[in-house]
Amino acid sequence: MGNKLVLATRRSPLAIAQAECAAAHLRKHLGAECELLEVVTTGDRQAEWSLEEKGGKGLFTRELEAALLRGEADAAVHSAKDLPGESVAGLSTAGYLPREDPRDVLILRAGVDSPGTIATGSPRRRHQAAMLFPNLGFVEIRGNVDTRLRKIADLRIADATILAAAGLRRLGIGSWPGVVFHPLDFGSMVPAVGQGALAIQCRTADESRFAGILDGPTARGMGLERAIQIALGGGCHTALGAYATADTLYFFHESVGLRTTPIGEADLSSPAAAAERILRRFGLP
Repeated sequence: MGNKLVLATRRSPLAIAQAECAAAHLRKHLGAECELLEVVTTGDRQAEWSLEEKGGKGLFTRELEAALLRGEADAAVHSAKDLPGESVAGLSTAGYLPREDPRDVLILRAGVDSPGTIATGSPRRRHQAAMLFPNLGFVEIRGNVDTRLRKIADLRIADATILAAAGLRRLGIGSWPGVVFHPLDFGSMVPAVGQGALAIQCRTADESRFAGILDGPTARGMGLERAIQIALGGGCHTALGAYATADTLYFFHESVGLRTTPIGEADLSSPAAAAERILRRFGLP
């Protein structure tokens, strides 16, 4: 790889902003020149698809992984929540950047106190939002962040939508005309596995290049979250949320609702065993 790194990324404005975050981190810690390789994924091309119906896992990652395997890129930058549970042969997740705010944000159209309709394609967000607001209706929404905000503020396709705080922050969006932002605490809505985290994926043979320069606490939390996801077979069809801090796991599943449980270093160090114990405690297989 020499002293230059080619980073594969999706072409959306948010993905580019996230790749620039990764490039800045790698320049600082490796002294490497970084170049972005913008890739259009299946999920980007099929903007009208319902991710729930088509199965979203892999739709935003396969083409980036193919670029790695062909040697066109040295690393790929992914939103960690987009990564499938199983790794592609020959590729590894080298680690994660320090995690951004993992919360969800309720985006209410100005003048609306309690939404009657929310635009979201996420089963996780639908199930948890229905616990917060009675008699709630839902419509599908796709598009970049600014497109979604316009659909609520100007097109009024629904009273509200829900977006990730991390994406808004990385895009520098702290407000938007015609809508009001309401961050949701973990007792109201548990984030998706990996929400707020950026994953650096590389060829397995190159993994040592990134050793020691990525974020340990994020990797430990992600390890437990992904172990839970894998144990449950969670994907875009399942209403599943999990967020691990150093001492607490916040968990949501459509079968058992919202739960929390204390965790410790032993759980984060042995995520597969901890996931099994925690899921048994919650009455899940």
